[in-house]
Amino acid sequence: MNTENIQSVLVRNPGIEFNPDIFSGIKINRSAVEKRCSDYSVRRSIKKQKQAAWLMKVISLIDLTTLSGDDTNSRVRRLCRKALSPLNERLVESLSIESLNLTTAAVCVYYDMLNAAKKALNGCDINLAAVSTGFPAGLSPLPLRIEEIKYSVAAGANEIDIVISRRHVLQGNWQKLYEEVRSFREACGESHLKTILATGEIGNLSNIAKASQVCMMAGADFIKTSTGKEPVNATLPVSLVMARMIRDYYEQTGYMVGFKPAGGVSDSKTALQYMVMVKEELGRRWLEPDLLRFGASSLLSDIERQLDHFASGYYSTYYRHPLA
Repeated sequence: MNTENIQSVLVRNPGIEFNPDIFSGIKINRSAVEKRCSDYSVRRSIKKQKQAAWLMKVISLIDLTTLSGDDTNSRVRRLCRKALSPLNERLVESLSIESLNLTTAAVCVYYDMLNAAKKALNGCDINLAAVSTGFPAGLSPLPLRIEEIKYSVAAGANEIDIVISRRHVLQGNWQKLYEEVRSFREACGESHLKTILATGEIGNLSNIAKASQVCMMAGADFIKTSTGKEPVNATLPVSLVMARMIRDYYEQTGYMVGFKPAGGVSDSKTALQYMVMVKEELGRRWLEPDLLRFGASSLLSDIERQLDHFASGYYSTYYRHPLA
């Protein structure tokens, strides 16, 4: 795809009318997808200074996340401090990157934790995201899921990560899926909508491709692989299919939609493979926080460890790089 004339200022995807002709003939060849993905781990390694630069870029794309039943206000405040200062001061000085003012892209929490996160992030540019719509199963009544979005927006979330009803995909009820996601988009207002497909639970790659197209038609700002709670979360084959659907949607409509792999991206090597895949499939413009995010927590600790190794020549133990 020629990305030379792609706009630097993102125009938000408004969605389009439901059109099943766009995706009705989609059939994905899994073997071809898997062969393409094997190239990223075999032939596209990034070393030394370039690796360090790419890893610092990854930090700026992370949605630092805590979604546990035992979350507390103090844990969320610690997470926000880590989002504001993702690398320890000694390492920042060693790398001479003070001027970068590195932060993560967002902090993502449950609705009940939004107040604590909002206070901790007050005055900074880090986005505040909330999972909604009966996360992670998405099986509560539709009116309640819509109200949950509205509550989160009112509480200060400028990004909403929603889960779709998997049954609509499994039953091939694409009109219903479109209407559902459209109602979520309307409830979000000015807050950006990330639609979680739960790719490990909706069957095959063809279903993933079709669900991606329908969610973008309905106005999704991002399409996201997983909740992080499924047995299988983000994988390169799934992500490649979703990236190509994003490319197709852009070529058909002129609107750029973001991509967020979540769950399973826990180390630097894997994150770099995703970065290479996104750059090759979508172009350099998609390597910015308004179009690419990583839903992760442990990933940041591993990146810090790898950068420490780059600066010192030695690997430190993991406990020296706590998340919070």
